Amino acid sequence: MDNREYRKAMGKFATGITVITGEFEGAVQGMTVNAFMSVSLNPRLITISIDERASMYEKLQNHNRFGVSVLSEEQKPFSMIFAKQIEKDREIPYEYRDGVPVIKDSLVSLSCSIQNKVKAGDHMLFIAEVTDVQVKEGSPILFYNSEYRNIKEK
Repeated sequence: MDNREYRKAMGKFATGITVITGEFEGAVQGMTVNAFMSVSLNPRLITISIDERASMYEKLQNHNRFGVSVLSEEQKPFSMIFAKQIEKDREIPYEYRDGVPVIKDSLVSLSCSIQNKVKAGDHMLFIAEVTDVQVKEGSPILFYNSEYRNIKEK
């Protein structure tokens, strides 16, 4: 199998869209991540997977806290900005939860503290404990087959 076929196969798994954020050198920075999952309820753990070529990879090696924002369908432009699919054309509204920046009005905002790092191929799995959570109502933006999608109501 070639890499393109493998990517195509993995694209058949629909995911939500998250933006990982942190404060580095006095500025909030982030990246779009769809490789996110809940790991454990006790303790409350999540995992994100970051490509070793991403700038966030190095930043998270040297910091132990980050935020996760699960985006709503109205927040699609934020995903595209952090994925570098479009130029930043608006200010990103942040708020701080437990001292960590997250995107304001996200469906879910998590503050996280890194507990473990596991090298997995060309990625690093950052396993983190959730130290704060905020949940809001709304509909998520999804990623499927290399495209953004919405959930359609029945």
